[in-house]
Amino acid sequence: MSAQNIIDRLYPLNGGLAVAPDRSVYTPGRWKGEQITFSCNCYLMHHGSGWTLWDTGISDGVAEESGGKVIAHGIRGIVARTLTLQLADIGISPAEVTTVILSHAHFDHVGNAALFPHATWFIQSVEYAAMIGSDYAKYGYSPELYQTLDKTKIVLMEEDHDIFGDGAARVFFTPGHTPGHCSLMVHLSNAGKMLLAADVAHYPYNLEHGCVPSFNSDAQQSVASMQRIRSLADAESAQLWLNHDFVKSATIPHAPAYLD
Repeated sequence: MSAQNIIDRLYPLNGGLAVAPDRSVYTPGRWKGEQITFSCNCYLMHHGSGWTLWDTGISDGVAEESGGKVIAHGIRGIVARTLTLQLADIGISPAEVTTVILSHAHFDHVGNAALFPHATWFIQSVEYAAMIGSDYAKYGYSPELYQTLDKTKIVLMEEDHDIFGDGAARVFFTPGHTPGHCSLMVHLSNAGKMLLAADVAHYPYNLEHGCVPSFNSDAQQSVASMQRIRSLADAESAQLWLNHDFVKSATIPHAPAYLD
């Protein structure tokens, strides 16, 4: 297998923490009033074509807020170490990231869009339409976080998409959490296939029981996407990572360590 059709390094990055005051919003009928903390990861990958980032985490500016900042849905974002510094730990600057793939446009995924105005962005077409449409607030978007995207090159994806055309990084359309939510499967030489499922489910219980957060854009699509992700992981013998699974995230080596 050539270096062109694998991701030769995958760096999990700490995109911050999100503290939600009521877990039952994510799992209706259970854990009413219980606070929950979510991991917010993003992933830098190196491919023969250069550096690519999957999501951008919570805005680096939140690191300057003592105790974090309530950003959307009553959720407090906390940034202990900025994305810029984590990239520096690896030895690169934001300017060296030439491709950004967006799972969806919530604040903990698009927060650092302003760091990458030079990059080519891959965004689902229906997600982008919702981001810039008049109903953006209904989906929990914060347009001030991605206002720089009007200056970037954007590739609008129509559902499933092979980013490099060689199977190294494949996007799968998994709507429901938002109108154009998507997931990413990357192929590594030693670690094999990793399915980065973003917010298809926020933690394993919801994935296992088909529980849909009350604020998701479409409950039926959400359940179908959970089923699709589980089927894809089984069919491709891929490790399945949920972005906000705090327990699982604690077991994953983060940058400057990497998977290959």
